[in-house]
Amino acid sequence: MKNVTPSTVVPVGLAITAALLVAWWMSSGPALPLEERVPWQDRPAGAARTAALPLVGKVANFPGKPADLPGVWPGFRGEKLDGICHETVPLARKWPAGGPPVLWSLDLGEGYAGAAVRGGRVFVLDYDREGSADALRSFSLADGKEIWRVTYPVVVKRNHGMSRTTPTVTDTELVALGPKCHALCVDPATGAIHWLLDLVRKFKATVPQWYNGQCPLIDNGRAILAVGADALLVALDCKTGDVIWKSPNPNGWAMTHGSITPMEFAGRRMYVYCGKGGVAGVSVDDGKLLWDSSDWKIAIATVPSPVVLPGGRIFLSGGYNAGAMILQLTVERDQIRAHPVRRIKPSDFGSTQQTPILFENHLYGVREKDRELVCLDLEGHVVWSSGPQHRFGIGPYLVADGLIYVLDDDGKLTLAEATAGGYRQLDQAQVLDGHDAWGPMALAHGRLILRDLVRMVRVDVGKK
Repeated sequence: MKNVTPSTVVPVGLAITAALLVAWWMSSGPALPLEERVPWQDRPAGAARTAALPLVGKVANFPGKPADLPGVWPGFRGEKLDGICHETVPLARKWPAGGPPVLWSLDLGEGYAGAAVRGGRVFVLDYDREGSADALRSFSLADGKEIWRVTYPVVVKRNHGMSRTTPTVTDTELVALGPKCHALCVDPATGAIHWLLDLVRKFKATVPQWYNGQCPLIDNGRAILAVGADALLVALDCKTGDVIWKSPNPNGWAMTHGSITPMEFAGRRMYVYCGKGGVAGVSVDDGKLLWDSSDWKIAIATVPSPVVLPGGRIFLSGGYNAGAMILQLTVERDQIRAHPVRRIKPSDFGSTQQTPILFENHLYGVREKDRELVCLDLEGHVVWSSGPQHRFGIGPYLVADGLIYVLDDDGKLTLAEATAGGYRQLDQAQVLDGHDAWGPMALAHGRLILRDLVRMVRVDVGKK
């Protein structure tokens, strides 16, 4: 008979016991469902789920008064959605020794949300960490004093800041889109709430990594939003929030950080949008999908918006070594098609966050590879770059009165000529003392509004 030692009995006994436990567990009924964890949607310990919070907005009033000042910058990229201020107000070509005068400054919650300007008011979507709420705020353009504030509860963790979108405003409606995809429409004069929707609940949207970066669009009394999932785009009545149309989403594309760009081609007006898996054109009238293409997509994050070029072409750019692309729209058998006509290497151009500006048949933007300001022709060829001695971060830029304003990561503002003739710097000034100055600029009647991670300033750049 073979000897059985204790060293043999113990492992065998443990194995038999484990096998019996597994068999009992598998036969004891269905397991509890497991929830997949998404890193950027994890919430702080003890915090309530956002979905469980009642979605109720509150309005608070403050002593600030609207300014009796002209000037309009109604939303992301300005009045014509092109990054250009089209006002005829002359702007200074040279600043005083201390830089352009800072007329007021105010503290904000962490983020990159840009300002909209209308009716002597400045509108900003902020985040209140202490109150765990998104906060749509109205300030006086004259002195920066707060006029009203609309809040609703939402738990947002620090993830490269919180707020990061620019609201859009008309004379009668103001629409904002929060970091966790809450869409809010209010009266810009009083803050009175027209409607408040959670796009995740209503349309099964997915909050993008690093939160939502899409800026809403108002077009002919409709709020136009990209939601993904149930619909690629939706049109909502600004007065009621009712759905006017939903565009199909046959490829199941999710929402990205990019914003929607209107375009006209072949007698059709459309919205161009970069979804998670490609780019598409949607009819303004009824939301019909007019064309789509998977030739342009960025795996990590799509942030810059499409830029419409002459002749039915679209300029697309991105970061993460994506470079850029030019798409050509054509009509084939009464159908609109999109064909890539040029791929642009990241060494020539690519943009991590900001959307390039088309001005006088040239494109201007800060190149991801070396952070230089570059000018491209309409074929995507580099005309000039600012050179290694003039490098910028991933902050915003804006064109006005033949000038280009560029803000670097640390709040240094550069003034240069917007010309294809070469990089011609006119002045520089430190206008903010912080960091991550990435929020889009606004310019209204010679008043430039800038921000860094936690502070917003109004700077006078008008010609004296």
